[in-house]
Order: sequence, then C-alpha cells, then structure tokens
Amino acid sequence: MTTYLVLTAIGDDKPGLVESLAQTIASNAGNWLESNMSQLAGKFAGVLRVSVNDQDADRLIDALEGLSDHLTLVIERVDIDETHNTEQTVELNLIGNDRAGIVQEISHALAKLSVNVEKLTSECAPAPMSGDALFKASALLKVPEGLDLEDLQSELEGLADDLIVELQ
Repeated sequence: MTTYLVLTAIGDDKPGLVESLAQTIASNAGNWLESNMSQLAGKFAGVLRVSVNDQDADRLIDALEGLSDHLTLVIERVDIDETHNTEQTVELNLIGNDRAGIVQEISHALAKLSVNVEKLTSECAPAPMSGDALFKASALLKVPEGLDLEDLQSELEGLADDLIVELQ
C-alpha cells in the first residue's frame, strides 16, 4: 500500500532548500508527486505532495522533521479519494482595481455557490496607464454539477464595476 503526505514548508529563502527537501524524500524511498513553491518577502514557502510505501512512511517523516533547522514543516498523511465526482474544472482569470478585502469578497462569492478553489495565484501590479494598483488573480476552480458558468461570472462581476472576469 501507499501512504500520501502533504507537506507545507516555510523558511528563510536561500539556495539549496528545495534540494535538501528533494534529497531527503528520495533517500527515504519517497516520490515527489507535485508541488507549488514561491519566494515571498524573503521567505521560501511551499506545498508538496509525496507518496511513499507504507513501511517507509515513518522513516521519511522522521527524516523530514530533521530539516527543522532550516524549514518549518507541517506534514499531514492524506487519503486519496479515488471516487469519480461530477464537478467541472474551470480556469478563472480576474483583473480589477486593487482594494482591501477583494480576496475575501471573491472567496465569499465562490463559497456561496459551492465552488471549491483548488489553486489560486494572485498579485498586485501597477496599471499600464495610471500606475494605480491592479489586482490580478488566476484560479483553478471545481464547479458543482448544475451551476451555470454565466451565473458564476455574473456573481463575480457583480462585486465591482471594474472587475473583468474570464472563465474557461
């Protein structure tokens, strides 16, 4: 059988952090399946999923916990749900004037429609002509069966006059 682990890692950004994670995983019979890592405000932050044979899981977890001098790690064992679901995957691209609370407003609108956020990336960048701050977001969403994408788009566009929403 296989054990799946989801790790969150944060630490001061410096060369070699990803390599030390990768080496620890590989040398303890783990398989790096997927990850999302970034440098934010001088910190390394990452989330990754690893698989390992059940008999090697505790050894891998112990080895990963040994990296605590460089990284703060949270390690969770997870069950992989193999059941088929009827949710539709949708890509969201959104741009609008930045303001405090915009992520909360967007996430509230999505939750109200039972839409799950699988992946979210966002940034603030200066507008080309005015230099005002623009909020840009890209997300991978799981939309429940029966939800009309036009309703989702209308809900999001209703948050602000200047919000441009594209769903694919």
